[in-house]
Amino acid sequence: MRTYRTARTAAATRTARPRTGLLAATGVALAALALTACQDGTGTRDEGAPLPAAATPTGSATPAGSATDASAPASRPAAKPADGSGDRAAGTAPGQASPAGSAGKDKGGASDPDDPANRVSCNGSNTTVTARPVPRPLNHLLITVKNTGSRVCDLTYYPVLRFDEMQWVPQAFEESRPQAVTTLAPGESGYAGVLLSSADGSGEHGTTARKLTVGFQGRTPNSDGGPAAIPSLPAGGVYYDSTLSVTYWQSSLDDALTY
Repeated sequence: MRTYRTARTAAATRTARPRTGLLAATGVALAALALTACQDGTGTRDEGAPLPAAATPTGSATPAGSATDASAPASRPAAKPADGSGDRAAGTAPGQASPAGSAGKDKGGASDPDDPANRVSCNGSNTTVTARPVPRPLNHLLITVKNTGSRVCDLTYYPVLRFDEMQWVPQAFEESRPQAVTTLAPGESGYAGVLLSSADGSGEHGTTARKLTVGFQGRTPNSDGGPAAIPSLPAGGVYYDSTLSVTYWQSSLDDALTY
């Protein structure tokens, strides 16, 4: 029995020695890590593993307006002014409508009387027409057209004249063509001069007329511009021959009697 106890004790002693050495090595390693942590003030860290993301504790609330609030938007839209000016187009003053919604009252709009789209043709329905001989130049008749309507009207090209039942149309002096259409505002007058006969007697087929019909052209040559006018002639009528000619409509009386 004694021998048995001695052998068991020796075996236990041999087994305990390696365990003591392992504990001593582990203690040295822990002491080295603790010393490193004390030197740089960062505590023990794993040099090879990435740092874990900071987690928000469950149930904790992030302060409102905090820069670390990940759920807050990067920027917030600016509040609209109380007067609604934030909805105005750029460049408009308060109370001024946006250009896209403004009424067409500028130059060329529906209320612009000078816009050709808003003008009408002058004719016997919106004018008064007179025809009278003049002392100078000789053998001339002056036709005057006055706008009695409420809209601006155009006298286009030249009057289409017909004395009595004549079957031909007097030609116009081409050199009398104005640079622009003669336009009459309400109350204004336009003119045309008529050469009735040649002063030297070179004309042919002379006759005396008692009736004159003044026709109006439309916006294209020789088109119908509307109702004709029948101005009164002198009681004795007017004499004309084959040289009968007329000017284009003019805005000036002097221009009408130049030819």
